[in-house]
Amino acid sequence: MDKQTFWKLIDSAREQAQSGSESGSGSESEEVSERAAELLAALPPAEIAEAQQVLWDLLSESYRAPLWAAAYVINGGCSDDGFDYFRGWLLTQGQAAFEAALADPDSLAAHPAVREAAAEGLELWDEDALSIAWTAYESATGSELPADSFTISYPALDPSWDFDFDDTAETAARLPRLSALFDYS
Repeated sequence: MDKQTFWKLIDSAREQAQSGSESGSGSESEEVSERAAELLAALPPAEIAEAQQVLWDLLSESYRAPLWAAAYVINGGCSDDGFDYFRGWLLTQGQAAFEAALADPDSLAAHPAVREAAAEGLELWDEDALSIAWTAYESATGSELPADSFTISYPALDPSWDFDFDDTAETAARLPRLSALFDYS
C-alpha cells in the first residue's frame, strides 16, 4: 500500500458515504472512516497493515503548527489529542483537501464542512479515522494489528509559530480568513 492507493481508498469511501448522505459537504467523516475500514478489510492482511504506516506517515506530514492553529480556531481550542482527531477528520476529506490545507491552512475557510462548522457551531474531528487499519485488520483476521506494523515519528514544530493561539490578534494576522469566518477576535 502506498499513498496513492490509500488516497484512492479514501476517495472510494467518500463516494460511498456521500451517496448515502444528504449532506455531501464532507461532514460525514465518521461514515467515511467506517467505509474505508470496510474497503480495507477486503484486502490481504499485509496490505491492511501497510495502510497503517501510510496513515501515520500522513499524520506526521500534517503535524504542523500552522495547521494546529487552524484547528484551534475551527474547534474553539485544540489539545494534542484534539489535533490528532482534527487531522483524522482532514484525512477523510480526501487528498486534495488534505494537501490544500497543508499548503495553506487558512484555505480551510473555503471548505464546505468548515463553513458549516462555523455556521452551526460544530467541531471537526474524527478519532475513528486514526484506526481505519486497526479496525480493518481485526475485521479481516480476528486479530489485532501487529505492533511492529508501523512507526510514529513527528517532526519538530515550526518555531516561528510558537505563540499562544489564544492571542487572537496574532492568530488573525496569520489566519485571516478562518479568523473572520469564526469571528475569532
